[in-house]
Amino acid sequence: MSGRRLGLCFACVALSVVPARAAAYYVTVAGLGGEPEYEQRFTALAKDLDKLLKDSGVDVRVYTLTGANATRARLIETVGLIAREAKLEDDFVLLLIGHGSFDGFEYKFNLAGPDVSAAELAELCDRVRAGRQLIVNTTSASGGSIAALRRQHRAVMAATKSGTEKNATVFARYWVEALHDPGADTDKNEAISALEAFQYAEHKTAAFYESQKRLATEHAVFEDTGKNEAVRAPSIENGEGRLASNFTLLRLGTAQKAANDPAKSALLAQREELEREIDALKYQKAAMSQEDYKKQLTAALVRLARVQQELDK
Repeated sequence: MSGRRLGLCFACVALSVVPARAAAYYVTVAGLGGEPEYEQRFTALAKDLDKLLKDSGVDVRVYTLTGANATRARLIETVGLIAREAKLEDDFVLLLIGHGSFDGFEYKFNLAGPDVSAAELAELCDRVRAGRQLIVNTTSASGGSIAALRRQHRAVMAATKSGTEKNATVFARYWVEALHDPGADTDKNEAISALEAFQYAEHKTAAFYESQKRLATEHAVFEDTGKNEAVRAPSIENGEGRLASNFTLLRLGTAQKAANDPAKSALLAQREELEREIDALKYQKAAMSQEDYKKQLTAALVRLARVQQELDK
């Protein structure tokens, strides 16, 4: 059989065994500003992200709540709609922009009208069947929400390390900036992951306080195992960072074109699944024999190279 016919057969087999691309649901909420300056800032960031996500592909569902629409009732309604639609293979992302409060026991996200607590947010998100979830809380005191929000198969990120860091944050600005900057794609796989966006925003936030010669009043953290304390950096030892590192937020360049091309979207899905498999192996390496690790890694890399060859055609 010729190389061309063999390649065509491989592509047909790959397309037949890989399901259609899953959907990604994004909910962005710009909460109560309290002052015109904050109100405008929060709304501008949410609208910027809304346009960016809507332009990013055909497999995204984007919901953005700002101003008079950013209420507890509308948030419950929006997440409830997603809970009825989302499937296990889908992704779900909730981004909170604004102010938060923490009284030592309970975190609340400040909205027009009644606030919503971290426990209530967790209950809402638990109803969504999407198998992989990401909650990014960029508000003041957001670290106080992590304990209530963390769950297996969900990454939770916060602008502050605890509920006691109560000053207004700048983390949201750099989180959105990360999705605009191709430089955030540090592994150069034409996709910005949740971990890459987090690390970009965390670095930029620290640089902001240094440039202003101010003591930093926010220290971003994340937790993505559902059982550990929040951390500031990934760790292979305790598994932190594994979910966040392969949770794609935005595709770039040829990857974005492939996602929107029915002839290549299935191959892209297969490539991303193989990348997750390789990532998982790295986290499991310590518990495997060197021979077994090398064997499985080599096999996965060979399959990845073949899929990439088909994508490049």
